[in-house]
Amino acid sequence: MANQNIENKLKLLPDCPGCYLMKDLNGKVIYVGKSKNLKNRVRSYFKSKQVGRRAELVRDINDFEIIVVSSDKEAFLLEITLIKKYQPYYNVQLKNGGGYPFIEITNERDPEVKLTSIIKKDKGYYFGPYPNVYAAQATLKFIQKMWPLRRCSGKLGRPCLYYSMGQCLGSCFKEVSSDRYDHQIKQIKCFLNGDITKAKTELIKKMQIASDNLEFERASEYRDQLSYIEQTVEKQKIMLNDKLQRDIFNFYVSQGWISIQILFIRQSKLMRRETKIFNLTDIDKAKDEFESFIVQFYNAKNRLFPNEILVPKGVNASSLAAVLKVRVKIPSRGQKKALLDMAYENSKIKLDEKIRLLELNNLKTKGAQEEIFNVLGLPYGSRIESFDHSHIQGTDPVSALVVFIDGMPAKNEYRKFKLKGEIEHQNGADEVKNTREVVRRRYSRMLKEHLVLPNLILMDGGKIQVDACLDVLRNELNVNIPVAGMVKDNCHRTNHLIFGDPTVGEELRTIPLDSKSQAFYLITRIQDEVHRFAITFHRNLHNKNSLASKLDEIKGIGPKSRNKLLKNFGSLKKIREASIEDLKGVGLTLTQAQSVKLVLENSQN
Repeated sequence: MANQNIENKLKLLPDCPGCYLMKDLNGKVIYVGKSKNLKNRVRSYFKSKQVGRRAELVRDINDFEIIVVSSDKEAFLLEITLIKKYQPYYNVQLKNGGGYPFIEITNERDPEVKLTSIIKKDKGYYFGPYPNVYAAQATLKFIQKMWPLRRCSGKLGRPCLYYSMGQCLGSCFKEVSSDRYDHQIKQIKCFLNGDITKAKTELIKKMQIASDNLEFERASEYRDQLSYIEQTVEKQKIMLNDKLQRDIFNFYVSQGWISIQILFIRQSKLMRRETKIFNLTDIDKAKDEFESFIVQFYNAKNRLFPNEILVPKGVNASSLAAVLKVRVKIPSRGQKKALLDMAYENSKIKLDEKIRLLELNNLKTKGAQEEIFNVLGLPYGSRIESFDHSHIQGTDPVSALVVFIDGMPAKNEYRKFKLKGEIEHQNGADEVKNTREVVRRRYSRMLKEHLVLPNLILMDGGKIQVDACLDVLRNELNVNIPVAGMVKDNCHRTNHLIFGDPTVGEELRTIPLDSKSQAFYLITRIQDEVHRFAITFHRNLHNKNSLASKLDEIKGIGPKSRNKLLKNFGSLKKIREASIEDLKGVGLTLTQAQSVKLVLENSQN
């Protein structure tokens, strides 16, 4: 089942073509897809039963983002760029391959036209990329038949087979003039730039002749070739005919917010985009804010200036150009205007989505938090903090804290705690001592620094954790924060809360939860989040400690040498793979380096 944020965003999806980026819990892009209809395609991931690898993908999705374009072809091309940029784990087909092909006219004395997946700075002419590989191959064959250049390796001393077929100008056995090549190249460039009238007329004529002669198979080939050509040389708005580097800015304003979209065009392709959304102090000065943003954008992070910047009508382009010392234009038609419109459309979609998500989240999340306080009989509070512990049979014990404000996670306020590691007999970690330690450390510091205390503490556990937490708060710190325990059933699913205050004679009582309520959903989310945060922290710490322990076993490796290895390599695998010279390079002696290699290589066998 999708999380609430995804559920809300699914309601806002447009009926438009575009690309979607699926992200994991850490915000990393794990899959890029395209669709003629984003609403139907993206919803299908979460509203249909999935199996196999797709089911695995859906389980890993924690959020998604969309980019709207004007056609399915544009979505195809943008998908290529995004996959190359993010290298998503689940895009196995395009991630490791050469990508979609280009058609190249080579820059040589005897040029040829060919397919390639690599663009070189060799002054050749490149057209594409072409999403349909078969269409690109068919189009290349058509060009080679219609406007032949060199088809063989050249200088053979005899006519090649392609010359006899009319698909080579004859550089294999004679000198071909530059004028002859230039004429052919002009025709090919005109064709690949979209002027397919002559080619279509020729194919239609051949198709009709073949049909009249009852050569239906050949007529079908001409028909398919005509279709391939239309697919391959069709105009595409996210491509430009020149190679200039361009940044395209546009904006949208609504309800006191401004959304600014930047498209980065490099080598005729949309390489990436950025969206910036922020509040306006004065809506009437939106264009001034927009212009100021552009200036600050290039003054920050040592950004490289493009050859040209495109901005919408009404913006003071001449002032921007004078300040930035870059050509700034306001296009009124053509491909550049279409790209500017695309930037506007995406800025509008991003801001509309943000505003509606804020509205939905306020209704859902704040309402859910209100339900929690209501069922506990408490006045509403905006801040909830929750703890969970993690350990392996008492070793490397840690605790994690997550913070939710008005029902939303405040991740910048999450905290991690390394615990002393109290162990009681064979029962593993002492939950009471660990709970007391982390609660004492957290809230004594907050009191000392005069920080805002939470309105409710949720302990991931039962009576033991709640009692320990209350004892520290009431009897040591003199703090009156309500504490409740999140209790799971035998199937490890959230079941109910326990709440009360035994320190003042109030028994802990069971608070049932409606499994269909927003309060139940939020408590489940808090419990899952604090558990995930604790487990991740513990796993990382345990792995690091295991590595340190392994290095400590190596004769001649003391704490200083161990720390050098940990700092420079970070994992046992990387240390094992390092050469003697690599190990010496971080400060080990030859003897130490040899000892490390010998011990680690033997431990692998």
